[in-house]
Amino acid sequence: MDLSLPPPLLERLRWTVSPDEANRGPGNFVLYWMHNALRAHENPALDTAICWARQNGLPLLVYHAISEEYPFASDRIHCFMLQGHRDVQRKLADRGIKAYFHLEREGHRGPHLRDLTRQAAVLVTELMPVQPLAGWIERLASRTKTPIATSDASCVLPIPVPVSEEACAHVDQYRSATKALHSKRVDLPYDEQPVDCEIFSGELPFVSMDLQDVSFADVISQCQVDHSISPVVDSPGGSRAGYARWNCFRDRFLEGGSVDNNDQDHQDDQNGWVESRLSAYLHFGMVSPLRIAREASSLGANRFLDRLLIFRELSFRFCDANIDQIETLDSLPDWALQSLLAHQADAREADYSWETLSRGQSKHPLWNACQRSLLKHGELHDDLRKTWGKALLRWTSTAGRSMRVAMDLNHRYALDGRDPCGYGGVLWCFGQFDQPSQSTQDYLGTVPARPLDDHLNRIDLDRLNKHVDRPVAEDLPRVAVVGAGLAGLMASRTLTDHGLDVTIFEKSGGVGGRMSTRRINKDTAGENAGEKAVLPQYQFDHGAQYFTARDPRFCRYVQSWIHDGIVKPWTGRIVELKSDGHVVAEKRSTLRYVGSPKMNTVARHLATDLNIQNHTRVERLVRSDRDTWNLIDSSENDLGEFDVVIANCPAPQALHLIGQHSSMSDQIRKVKMNSTWAVMLAANGLSDIPYDAAFINDGPLSWIARNSSKPGRKHEACQTWVLHASQQWSRDHINDSADTVQSQLIDAFRQATGCKPFQLDYAVAHRWLYAIPEKPLDQECLWDPAMGIAACGDWCGGPRIEGAFLSGMAAAGALLRHLTVDRSFQNVRVGIDR
Repeated sequence: MDLSLPPPLLERLRWTVSPDEANRGPGNFVLYWMHNALRAHENPALDTAICWARQNGLPLLVYHAISEEYPFASDRIHCFMLQGHRDVQRKLADRGIKAYFHLEREGHRGPHLRDLTRQAAVLVTELMPVQPLAGWIERLASRTKTPIATSDASCVLPIPVPVSEEACAHVDQYRSATKALHSKRVDLPYDEQPVDCEIFSGELPFVSMDLQDVSFADVISQCQVDHSISPVVDSPGGSRAGYARWNCFRDRFLEGGSVDNNDQDHQDDQNGWVESRLSAYLHFGMVSPLRIAREASSLGANRFLDRLLIFRELSFRFCDANIDQIETLDSLPDWALQSLLAHQADAREADYSWETLSRGQSKHPLWNACQRSLLKHGELHDDLRKTWGKALLRWTSTAGRSMRVAMDLNHRYALDGRDPCGYGGVLWCFGQFDQPSQSTQDYLGTVPARPLDDHLNRIDLDRLNKHVDRPVAEDLPRVAVVGAGLAGLMASRTLTDHGLDVTIFEKSGGVGGRMSTRRINKDTAGENAGEKAVLPQYQFDHGAQYFTARDPRFCRYVQSWIHDGIVKPWTGRIVELKSDGHVVAEKRSTLRYVGSPKMNTVARHLATDLNIQNHTRVERLVRSDRDTWNLIDSSENDLGEFDVVIANCPAPQALHLIGQHSSMSDQIRKVKMNSTWAVMLAANGLSDIPYDAAFINDGPLSWIARNSSKPGRKHEACQTWVLHASQQWSRDHINDSADTVQSQLIDAFRQATGCKPFQLDYAVAHRWLYAIPEKPLDQECLWDPAMGIAACGDWCGGPRIEGAFLSGMAAAGALLRHLTVDRSFQNVRVGIDR
């Protein structure tokens, strides 16, 4: 193959697999995989592919896609990327290039990039020195025999142009070492390659999506990503929005050089220097850094250029040289690493969990405002981000955990997360690209400090809070959630954290639904007439017995709850039994968790600070002339007017509420809920049972558990047990009296355990009328945007606690996407002035 290139393109090229290493015959096309240069102009990777297609008489195939498997995948990042891919698909079409797009989602998964690469004569893609992209390219290299080339489309001074390791140790050294190299390139015009090659038009291993006429809210709902993080309405993705923001910033702040001259009259709403807010657009290559640098240089904007060319490109080089350790303390300079480790045992002010920090619930108002900015709007002023990041060292147990949390929160919520410049910014908080302080401080050592209180003294916190707490979309709705089960609580928690007004109506006196706990106080006459003595309190998890965590979206919460002592692993001995007491197998492979000290602790935690109206049964919904909903209780009282209703009820109850209001009823009607009888007993004489719980695979019972064996429960001589009947037995005895059920299931318990005769101190039967969905719906939730109704619960997506949690997350995400994508996109303001 002829793989020659013009010098400006050649200096940007790096071979991952060279043609000599590939050792294969000619392919069918030149493949350009576009992922971090989502633009049809000034794109060195695209132009490299065009050159090679032309020179070798091969068609050009442009492939772009979004995977579900990138770290911190969410509605926010998915939406931003989809908007960018839509722009570039249209702009490429204007140049005569058909671009084939694939969105990984339910029913549309497969190793399509691998299969295309195997057919290609050569693969060209962008050089992006962060994971998972670097790892994906390595895997392609190991699984194909195709030459693979990467092109730097992100830096003015390309990464393949060598700069000494010593020069990359500090910003000042890098600035000095690269001054001449930058000056040769920053003002050069970009010569775009003419599209004079054939464009691929053959068969593909997937159906390409035309992004010009697609509902992003709908397709994102089909993706297995984090639906609890809303798209950002005033930062839509794409070149059009990116250049609108750049033009506004350039014309307002660079033309007169005000930003360059440190003019304090031009401070933004976060009380720091005005920023271009281009980082996310630069990360995904929606705007050309080459064009931005040329235009800034023509205006003499040296201070802005220094940010763009020095710290940003130094971060790219650092990530490229340290790709395997940029998320660890090992990436730090020796002085910083040794200092942090030497002060590892210093007392911290707190040890906050991930969830506490992610929701901005620390004890410091400035830090909380910073985190809310990330959570709600996906961005944080760079000056504030430095103080925000360093503060984590005082609130986490070790420097290593501090870095992991900082990386997590930045990459999860920020639109520019996972960018090399983002890594550089976080690492700077721990000493990277910096110099040691002359003084030593607790937990920091000689890593320079940025005290929160000092920063607070130089800003207007009220103004910052007003800026941060601006609505995430126009006309935020009032939301009613019917049911305080886990799904309803998660939906409410997510929406409330995004600034929506949410009221939960719950018919019982507590929260948690089937994730509930029954507490028994048994009074008896005391020694003196008229007095009563209270016997020991019994506690039963009579609904959900435990939960597992498999989905990463749920696992991170579980780990945070463990940190806070809300959840603990249940390590009791669990077996499988025959109804005659024969132990069939040990059940050791699954890690099980329980709330501590009771199952509904998790629900009570999620309910903190939420507006919950207990003992309130919503009987029906009434549609008003204003297209809002009035909720009517069982006494015909009007509970208020709401714009959106989320039904977190068992399917039959959700159907009763939604009725003829929405076509969702047709789907809900398909769900059949099975009943379960439960018996709670307390007795002496059961300590000899040699296991703590058992699955029983025949007979009346399906499950028995020693409730008192769970962590955080009382371990008394009088043990507490919970028995669950099988679905078939419960169905056959659904209308039996509680006394009859209690007697029969306790007899089955005696037979299954072979226990000695015991003295029963307390027993009661409870019927869960809607316990387990027979066949859950495939969707994680149901959502009717026209009517403003959603339904969620464990009958959507999966019949477990994890399924209920993710269903509530999905319901909140559906509403947030409707507000930020469907309804508001056409009217967004993308300039610097908001």
